[in-house]
Amino acid sequence: MNLHELSPQPGSRKSRKRLGRGIGSGLGKTSGRGHKGQWARSGGGVRLGFEGGQTPLFRRLPKRGFSNEPFKTEYAIVNVGQLKSFEAGTVVTPELLLERRIIRKLKDGVKLLGEGEIAMGVTVRVHAASSSAVEKIQNAGGTVEVI
Repeated sequence: MNLHELSPQPGSRKSRKRLGRGIGSGLGKTSGRGHKGQWARSGGGVRLGFEGGQTPLFRRLPKRGFSNEPFKTEYAIVNVGQLKSFEAGTVVTPELLLERRIIRKLKDGVKLLGEGEIAMGVTVRVHAASSSAVEKIQNAGGTVEVI
């Protein structure tokens, strides 16, 4: 196969509509817009959500909730079970978790959650931790320090 033999798949390329090019084209005269009316005019049509003057759906439904988007803190999540790969006595920091690819991004900090089990004692330095996670780490002989 050579470069000059390449061609697109049949049906993958479509030629554009050539409007107003005579009655034989099927899109001459009114160019597929019909006769008169709002849709026949330049710039015609209605805005998104317009229902012909009836109160639109987005105004009939009540507003609910709020968005705390600019102020929310988003933690990178680490479960107790993911700390099995560390040796006993290791100081687990957010930087070490990043290095070992346990978390992909630091975000606003690291939160330790209590899913899974751990057998050896490690010192974990994180920004937040659940009570069940702290309990499991302490039972294994480790400590949790909140940064």
